Amino acid sequence: MKNYTFRTIIEPDDPRGYHGFVPALKGVHTSGDTIEEVEKNLQDAVSCHIQSLIKDGLPVPTEDKTIEIIQTIPINQFPPQYA
Repeated sequence: MKNYTFRTIIEPDDPRGYHGFVPALKGVHTSGDTIEEVEKNLQDAVSCHIQSLIKDGLPVPTEDKTIEIIQTIPINQFPPQYA
């Protein structure tokens, strides 16, 4: 058994619940009422997606060259017409 590591993003989904997705795996999105439910759904969706890629002889994407940066940008850095 091989392990794969992917970034997963879970965010609030208005009007309720959460939405989760895996940026490296196009089309892998899910939702749920709780974060825990979305985590479980993502594990299932990722597993199914990877199994399909392998079955079809396609490469499994990796994120080994991905850089994730979270930035805080003050509004005063934007030109006045965009503030």
